[in-house]
Amino acid sequence: MAEVALLDVGKSYGAVEAVRGLSLSVAHGEFVVLLGPTGAGKTTTLRLIAGLERPDQGHVVIQGRDVTREVPAERDVAFVFQQYSLYPHLTVYDNLAFPLRSPARRVDEKTIRRRVQQISELLHIEHKLDNRATALSGGEMQRVAIGRALVREPAVYLMDEPLSSLDAKLRAELRLELKRIQRELGTTILYVTHDQIEAMTMADRIGVMNEGLLIQLGTPREIYERPNSAYVAGRLGTPVINLIPAGLLGGPVPPQVETVGLRTEHIRISTADGPGPRAQVHWVEHLGDQNHVHLKLATHSLVTLADPVQPLKAGDQVSLEFESPLYFDQAGRRIGAEGLRGHA
Repeated sequence: MAEVALLDVGKSYGAVEAVRGLSLSVAHGEFVVLLGPTGAGKTTTLRLIAGLERPDQGHVVIQGRDVTREVPAERDVAFVFQQYSLYPHLTVYDNLAFPLRSPARRVDEKTIRRRVQQISELLHIEHKLDNRATALSGGEMQRVAIGRALVREPAVYLMDEPLSSLDAKLRAELRLELKRIQRELGTTILYVTHDQIEAMTMADRIGVMNEGLLIQLGTPREIYERPNSAYVAGRLGTPVINLIPAGLLGGPVPPQVETVGLRTEHIRISTADGPGPRAQVHWVEHLGDQNHVHLKLATHSLVTLADPVQPLKAGDQVSLEFESPLYFDQAGRRIGAEGLRGHA
């Protein structure tokens, strides 16, 4: 049984359709990430599940119960916001214990101590329990905010870009911690982000959204290797996928192909006398373990990766070989999902 299900849910704000005909099921113990740009409808989806917004159409089901008309307190969900939202005058212990001391729960202090200790150890903040929230670093405050949700043991955790305000090192650390905790506790998490690395490294499944629509849902590998559109292909991958006119590929392509998608692993750079189409090295970004090579193919720019020992510099003439590119039609839909597996 799905822990959370959205059935043809829609939500508008005036003339703006924030969510359109959204159907989504999240299984018990699953980590699902909604990925998309600002305005895609990701946060609105979380707010609809939490009961902070009411849908104009459709149903929200949690643990088999239709909660569409229920208030947030009746839905058994915990929401972690982008900002820490801690009580600054309270200690870490009291911030973590606060949800369990709610009159609606009436949890005894012995159970509260056990839960706070367990969660603080999971988050590696047990040595900070006596500190006030204002004495914590940004990463520690976010751990407390996540812990305050975990301590409740709700049916579903909703997380709205909880790591986006942290620096890169802390984000990387907390990504690993959050996934580890989710696996250990077997929790159900619906997580919102615009960061493709968070989506790829944490999700069991990724839902790519745009303009209120769920465009594609699948495992990170499925979304990356078999995107159903050029839009989805562009959401995952670093550097971003190269999209060029089919005529520049330098070989035969399937019918109806207008655009070719080339990820870094699809492009091989060889000497100028190689068999493929000619390109010029525009510039090279040296990143230590690898180089980003910016190329000009006719009037189009490409970016790919190269081994740092490969002797490339601005102005060099090279030839390109393309392996297993992705093909898209005029509307941006991928060609080859059926019947063209050798090409796409």
